Amino acid sequence: MIVHRPAAQRGNTPIDWLDSRHTFSFGGYHDQQWMGFGPLRVLNEDRVASGGGFAPHRHANMEIITYVIVGALQHADSLGNGSVIRLGDVQVMSAGSGIEHSEFNASQAESVHFLQIWIQPDRINATPRYGQQQFPPEQREGVLCLVASPDGSEGSLPIRQDARMYAGLLRAGQSITHPLESTRRVWLQLVSGCLRVNDGDAMVAGDGAGFSEQSGLQLHASADCEVLLLDLP
Repeated sequence: MIVHRPAAQRGNTPIDWLDSRHTFSFGGYHDQQWMGFGPLRVLNEDRVASGGGFAPHRHANMEIITYVIVGALQHADSLGNGSVIRLGDVQVMSAGSGIEHSEFNASQAESVHFLQIWIQPDRINATPRYGQQQFPPEQREGVLCLVASPDGSEGSLPIRQDARMYAGLLRAGQSITHPLESTRRVWLQLVSGCLRVNDGDAMVAGDGAGFSEQSGLQLHASADCEVLLLDLP
């Protein structure tokens, strides 16, 4: 089974400092047909203008992954963490029993563009924890680089769910194969470029697609592209 989520059909929250595109229902955007994909509950593509940001707010019982595409994001939280998340960085907040944090554009001159992904955890009210790591372009070029996993394998960030997130940079003409067990599903999000999956229709920047009951996926880059792949239970 394959479900397609074209970029233009996503929900949208535009305010003076934020342009947020919602793959799944979020905040004031609600679509009963798009409530999530397995434990993947939120996939927002956010652009925050210079000087803009999210004031301190609380989360609980959610694995929150932030992937910066362009620019830098200033982070602070109630665990005492303060950092700047830059291009190529991945941040994981396991909110557990509760964590308060803020996110602001770290630049007063340029916007920041990032993806925020929420995955429901496999347990509730665990101790909150934080992780951040740089995955430079050379580590992601021509491969699907594991950036988050349940056991922190291959230098990835640990999350509390049997889910794995991969990031890849493909040159035009390159192909990658991802095997898929019959009991698993995959959500593919195209960050930039143009991509075909298993000789299907072309995906363009912002498009997403969910796959299940497939023996595997072959990703073929029609143009240089950046892709995220979430392998989910």
